[in-house]
Amino acid sequence: MRIDYHTHHERCGHAVGKLEEYVKRGIDIGLSQIGLSDHMPLLHVDPANYYPEMAMPMDELPRYVEECFSLKEKYRGQIDVRVGLEGDYIEGWENEIRAIIERYPWDYVIGSVHFLGEWDITDFRQTHHWEGRNVLEVYRQYYDAVSKAAATGMYDIMGHSDVIKRFGFFPAPEEVDERITLENATLQVIAKSGCAMELNASGLSKPCAEMFPGRRMLTKAIELGIPLTLGSDAHDPMKLGDYLPEAEALLHELGCTEVAVFESRRRSFVPLNRGDSRV
Repeated sequence: MRIDYHTHHERCGHAVGKLEEYVKRGIDIGLSQIGLSDHMPLLHVDPANYYPEMAMPMDELPRYVEECFSLKEKYRGQIDVRVGLEGDYIEGWENEIRAIIERYPWDYVIGSVHFLGEWDITDFRQTHHWEGRNVLEVYRQYYDAVSKAAATGMYDIMGHSDVIKRFGFFPAPEEVDERITLENATLQVIAKSGCAMELNASGLSKPCAEMFPGRRMLTKAIELGIPLTLGSDAHDPMKLGDYLPEAEALLHELGCTEVAVFESRRRSFVPLNRGDSRV
């Protein structure tokens, strides 16, 4: 089976394409399941006074959910549509996040850390925040947040779990051991939480030129028995499925034969596509 569980559409402001275009594209490229997983509305910053085009407005959230479930029924028998949310973890805002998660009948919720305070570490417009900072200390803050997110029990899938490397900022060579310690400790928390983790293929198109997580961290996740799923993190229907063959091939190389899928927040497993066909 071929799946893609991480997608974004026009409501979030920094993606293009309607939800139905993603579903149709998923059929065209032979996906068995497509997950619709747009960003949760901003909570801890005022959208009117923050960077534009970050996430869907709060009043669009019910419309998003309604449209997703409508498409799930409309295309039943052609492709399995799974209705999801990428729910940003913001320390101190757990109650508000949980309220959104519990308000709707999601198939799955991805827990991702984009923000360290008001700094979105995944936004190309905000890379100036790295200037003058101790890179290893930022890594400590990031992995502390990922660990806290996993420990909340709010999420089904941990998203792009080493996205801190996106723009190519890495600790110094002499700090590699501490970076590995941080990553391994975070994976231990994810494993203990019972949460799955995605292999997010989009990192291959970013300055870091490596999937999220990278091979070493992915190998450790498999060793710990963390269930894995797949996502392209497409922000354009024509990029749906991008780099999934490479992700599938890597998982096969590391001994994986199945991936996690979700419906009504219940996890099951399907055979992993062989990774030798292109989308």
